[in-house]
Amino acid sequence: MEKYVIVGGNRLSGTVRLSGGKNSVLTILPACLLSKGACILHDVPRLSDVYVMKDVLEGLGARVEFTGNTMVINASQITSVEIPDRLTRMMRASNLVMGPILSRFQQVKLAYPGGCSIGSRPMDQHLRGMKILGAQVIEKYGFIEAKAKKLKGGEICLDLPSVGATENLMMAAVLAEGVTIIRNAAREPEIVDLQNFLNSMGAHVKGAGTDIIKVEGVLELGGTEHTIIPDRIEAGTFIVMTAITQGDVRIENIIPEHLEAVIAKLREAGVRIDDNGNSLQVTATERAKGIDIKTMPFPGFPTDMQAQLMALTAVAEGTSIISETVFENRFKHVDEFRRMGADIRVEGRAAIIKGVKRLSGAYVESSDLRAGAALVTAGLVAEGATVIGEVHHIDRGYENLEQKLRSLGVQILRVNGGKGRL
Repeated sequence: MEKYVIVGGNRLSGTVRLSGGKNSVLTILPACLLSKGACILHDVPRLSDVYVMKDVLEGLGARVEFTGNTMVINASQITSVEIPDRLTRMMRASNLVMGPILSRFQQVKLAYPGGCSIGSRPMDQHLRGMKILGAQVIEKYGFIEAKAKKLKGGEICLDLPSVGATENLMMAAVLAEGVTIIRNAAREPEIVDLQNFLNSMGAHVKGAGTDIIKVEGVLELGGTEHTIIPDRIEAGTFIVMTAITQGDVRIENIIPEHLEAVIAKLREAGVRIDDNGNSLQVTATERAKGIDIKTMPFPGFPTDMQAQLMALTAVAEGTSIISETVFENRFKHVDEFRRMGADIRVEGRAAIIKGVKRLSGAYVESSDLRAGAALVTAGLVAEGATVIGEVHHIDRGYENLEQKLRSLGVQILRVNGGKGRL
């Protein structure tokens, strides 16, 4: 398995351009299945999860061309409504194929999805919404099968503002007969990006970014061209990496409004962040101050930034408390931080972090995508060398991470089978 070797102690300096958003493209790619025309997507990050979704679309009969960071999807000749279970078990976002296929072809079959083991993410809200739209849903032997003579609009009130359920039901509703109202909808920027993409194909969707989304069904959707929004979690990760190394970095291709909660916390920790519209200048000149964080659905502090902030607070001045309210198993990185000398105690869904002056390099393993990014963050300031195993998790959400870090002055090596790759 590939590993990262990081020699800590270098201050990040320079300019980095963010990739397109992982969580946005993994929703918009399934949405292309709704169209009988060609969809052209720009700023598509070359991530392992994106390749899995590409395989899912091709397995259904879509033609996909991926050149540079542009992808062309033609789903005019879909040949199957069943997603191979080997692909659905690899990635949680594979379940987002359900809504589009059911909406266009009135039937779909898939295995329960996999992904990072960060906590329970049941499909109940997705399925309850599909039933309200008129689908018959059968769950049997680890598979989900849904059928409908014709989906019809209805009123759906989500128990929780689930991002995946909101997106799946939006896509299911665009070709349904009549009007669908989704209440207590999730408000993440990726949902707004999905709405903009669907409307560019001819859908009638409004309200994304609020807790009530209205979808007026149309007969069919056509092709379109769309640019994926920047990755706000990658942005937050680079802000934290700059802060922990007391660096000075310009972050380009960014939408600051998507990061207000993260920016506010970093400023509270003593980091200077100047908003230049579509870029941020991040400057840190001293050790960060301890802060308290509570993860919440958007626009609150994102759970996907919790682990990275823990790395910062591990070497911050004073004591910090991080409360995780979204996923129950998202403190797996704590033991790895302790190997590096961090002083962290977990009590239920809260972690109490007493900042230490320095961390030490160690062999650690990433348990999931964001934990991996957090261990890289910690390795940037650890004394000596840090070796991070299971970097395939990191490849799921960060495009060319080592190249970007190297351009900012980091000594980082990717090791494959005992051989280093610079």
